[in-house]
Amino acid sequence: MKDATQTLAASGPSALADFSDEQLLLRYRDAGDQDAFRELLHRYERELYSYLRRYLRDASLAEEVFQSTFLRVHEKVRLYEEGRGVRPWLYSIATHQAIDMLRKMGRRSAVSLNAEHGDMAAGGSTLLELLQDEGRSPIAQLELAERSAWARKAVDELPDHLREVVLLIYFQGLKFREAAEVLSIPLGTVKSRMHLALVRLNEAWNRSHRSASEE
Repeated sequence: MKDATQTLAASGPSALADFSDEQLLLRYRDAGDQDAFRELLHRYERELYSYLRRYLRDASLAEEVFQSTFLRVHEKVRLYEEGRGVRPWLYSIATHQAIDMLRKMGRRSAVSLNAEHGDMAAGGSTLLELLQDEGRSPIAQLELAERSAWARKAVDELPDHLREVVLLIYFQGLKFREAAEVLSIPLGTVKSRMHLALVRLNEAWNRSHRSASEE
C-alpha cells in the first residue's frame, strides 16, 4: 500500500505510544497537539485502510477515503465527547465517508461474510454459519467460495436499510449498540432489522435449497 498519510502528516513520536486513543484525541481537541493527531493516525492507518480497501474493493478509493476520514476527524474533533469510544467513532466516520463515495459513484460495496462476529446470541458465528444447515442443505456441500458468492449476492439484494445493518455488523465488526450509534437509530431497531435481514436471507437460502432439490 502507498503511504496513505503522506498528505496529512508524518509519523508521530514514540513518546505518545503509551497514550490511550481517548487521551490522544483529547490532546488534539483541547490543545491542538499535532503529535497526538499523528500518533492516532499512525495507530489506525493499517486497520482503517484495510477495512476501506475491503469495503470499497479498490485500493485507490480506499486511500482517498482514508484521507478524507482523517480530514473529517480534524473537522469534527470539537464535537468529540469525552468518554465516547474512539474506535467506533473513527469507524463511523470512515463508514459514512465510504458510503458517500459509493453513492457518488453509483456503486455498492461487497460484504465479507466469513468474518466472525461475537455479538450474536450463539456466542460468535459467521453470517454463513447462521444461514447454512450443515445437516441438510446441499449448498453446505459446496466450496466456501461458491457459498460466499451466493451469500454476497443475497445480501446485495436486501433493501438498503437491512443491508447497511448487515454491512456494519458483519463487515465492519461493530456491535449492535455501535451500529445504532452510526446509523442514529434505536438499538432495538438495529436488532429488529438484523433479525429481518436474517429471515430474508434464510428465505433466499431455502428457495435455493428447494431449487437444488428439484433438479
